[in-house]
Parts: sequence; structure tokens; C-alpha cells
Amino acid sequence: MELSPVLQEEFDIVVRRNPGEAEFHQAVREVLESLAPVIDKHPEYVESGIIPRICEPNRQIIFKVNWQDDRGRVHTNRGFRVQFNSALGPYKGGLRFHPSVYLGIIKFLGFEQIFKNALTGMPIGGGKGGSDFDPKGKSDNEVMRFCQSFMTELSGHIGADVDVPAGDIGVGGREIGYLFGQYKKLTGRYESGVLTGKAISLGGSRARTEATGYGTVYFANEMLKLSGESFDGKKVVVSGSGNVALYAVEKVNQLGGTVVAMSDSSGYIVDESGLDFTQIQDLKEVRRGRISEYADANSSARFVADGSIWDVPCDIALPCATQNELNIGGARALIKNGCTLVAEGANMPATPDAIRAFTSGGVRFAPGKAANAGGVATSALEMQQNASRDSWTFEHTEERLHDIMVGIHARCYETAEEYGAPGDYVIGANISSFLRVADAMMALGVI
Repeated sequence: MELSPVLQEEFDIVVRRNPGEAEFHQAVREVLESLAPVIDKHPEYVESGIIPRICEPNRQIIFKVNWQDDRGRVHTNRGFRVQFNSALGPYKGGLRFHPSVYLGIIKFLGFEQIFKNALTGMPIGGGKGGSDFDPKGKSDNEVMRFCQSFMTELSGHIGADVDVPAGDIGVGGREIGYLFGQYKKLTGRYESGVLTGKAISLGGSRARTEATGYGTVYFANEMLKLSGESFDGKKVVVSGSGNVALYAVEKVNQLGGTVVAMSDSSGYIVDESGLDFTQIQDLKEVRRGRISEYADANSSARFVADGSIWDVPCDIALPCATQNELNIGGARALIKNGCTLVAEGANMPATPDAIRAFTSGGVRFAPGKAANAGGVATSALEMQQNASRDSWTFEHTEERLHDIMVGIHARCYETAEEYGAPGDYVIGANISSFLRVADAMMALGVI
């Protein structure tokens, strides 16, 4: 899609100032493509320089992380925290530990986080962080030493009213616990609201582990309701097998759907009779095995090492693995096989070409900044509990999560209608979230 001259000029500046950061460029362009009618209606945003201000992080922190393995060898990794926008509240966004992490990935995720957080309706800004450290294959003690070194460098830049990190790929309850322990030691304060995704014993929120996957399914269910449908009887494909994918599977099952395929980095499994969530959960969360082991234990399932999970026929697809995993080839395969709805559980897992194919092919599409906002929304609920020294039940937290996702869907749907793009959730999500952040930035003045 072509950008208007004003927006193209702004995008060219972003590319020139951030060379080699392809993922960040993609995230910025995806938002700008939706904003032409907003700029026409609100020229004051251009006059106040909102676009360049929102595309430039407030702060980009890069630091060295030295740590020692179990054999006594010293390793050096690179750590990042990008504090992107705090117009709505303290910076909020996860930490990703993965070898692919570099500044462009963190900025892409942080930019997306601004708008995702705004859609929740809660008072949180956008940020992201991480490291090129790979926790896979490391002992608990090695992960602990890395986390302690990482937090030693990061601790001076975060706080409950400043910047509140959480988990992401490679950062789960174990890592958050080690990070929080080191923060507590360094500061001498039990500032439980400084990190979210903590264990319940440390002030964590019940349902946080399930929140992103549950929220994605809740959003998709609202989309189905508009046409008088539900998950009942639907065949669903879910990519990935981390927290988001696992609990999307659980919620699909609870709503009457049948998940017929899941994947991990080694390939994917297919079982037309439906995957057993309890077995998958045990495989991935307890035994930490490969997805192929499910097929070894179940004669009705088969494992495919090569090929694409998107070749599996389904009614609904939930990409829940990683960015840009669903390309134009996968989109065409889903359309050909009769898929009618795609909701992103991961951060921007569908490429721009894939999204255009869904739009032109009549497939309902929910972007991640809306559909997977349940995770950060529940993190914000954890912040509320920590601030009030309170603890909520799983049922109460899940009810709040459900209400938030219903509200996000309504805002996206109604904004798309208002701006002449009925049913286009990408435009609805981008415009609705941009307006909330832009109005807050205007109210704060030029700072």
C-alpha cells in the first residue's frame, strides 16, 4: 500500500535514521499505512510533530552482560532496553532472551507495544528489552548467573512507576524470579511492581501464564459472534507450543473447537481427531520435550519435519510462534483450504503480503496488537495487585481479562466503521491506539 506524501516522508526519515533494522521499518510502516484518514481529519498531529515523535524511542539502552558458565568460562552477551513511549504511563513490555535479538528486533517489538498497550485502555506506555543470550541448553545455575548480571546493568533504569519489564520468548517464571531476586538484592527494596510475570509466591497474577493465549481466543470469539458463529465444531491450527500456543489450545477446547495441529522449531504434528491439551502441556512444560514426541505416543497423530503447518486444512488459524512466520505462501494455502479467520497470538507473525492476501481473500484477520494484548493487560492487572498489596483469584483475573478483550474488539471494530473500513481490524486497531497515544502526547506538550 502506498503512503500519502506526508507519511512517506516520515517513513523515509525512519528508514534513514535506523539503517538495517528491517523489522522496525516493517512495524512502523504497518501503522503508518492506516493513518492517512487520521492525518486528514487531525492536521494538528502533523503540526505538532506527533509522527516523528512517536517513531523515535525516548531512550535506547544497550549494555554488556558478562556471566560465567558451570565450567568457569566467561561469556559476554549484549543486553537491551528500549523505552519507547510513556505518554500513557510507565514503560511496559517484555524481555526476550534469544540469539536473534538485536536492536532492530527490540525496537520493532517496542513500537508495536506502544499501540498494543494503548488498546487495553490501561495506563501503561510501551517498551521492550532483551538479550542475544540463549537459555536453551543452559543449567538453572547458568541462567541464574546470567539473569543476575543482566539485572545488575538494567536495575538503574526500571521501577514500578518508571519501566516495568515482563517475560517474552526465553523469559518465563524462572528467569523473572532470578531477575527479581537480583533487583531486590541491589535495591534493598521489595518493590514487587517492578516486574510482572512473577510466581504467585512473589506477588504474581493468577492467569498471567494463560492470558495471552486465552485473550487471543476471546478476541477471535468476538469476531465469530458478529456472524452468529462460535468455536463450536471449528477445526483450528495453532503454530508454536510455548505459553501463548498452549493456552490458546486450552481455551479453544473449552469453547468447543478442535485443535488439529501444533508446531515447534523441529516441525509440526497433525491429529484430525484433536490434540490432547493435557499431554501437550506435560510434554512442553514438564518434560520440555519436542513436539514429535507427541506423535510417538499417539498413533492418531503424525509428525511432519518439513513443510508448513499452514498447509493443514482448518477453519481458524492462530499463529502463536514468532514474527513473520506466516508468509504469502502460507496465507495462500490457508485461503485455498477454506480458512475463514486468522488471529495473531504472536507479535506480527503474518507478513504484510500475507495480511493483504487475507484481506483480498475475504479472510477475517485480527492483528497481534489487538488479539494478543491479553498478556500485557493481565500484567497491568498484576501491577494493580502489587500496588494495593492485594491478591485476586484466577476466576476474577480471567473475568477481567475477558472484559478487556471484549472492549479491545469493540474499539477496533467501531473505529474501523468510523473511518470507512468496516471489518478491517488492522485499520481499527492502528487508528484507535494511535489516537489514544497522540492525544496524550498533545496534552503533555512538547517534552
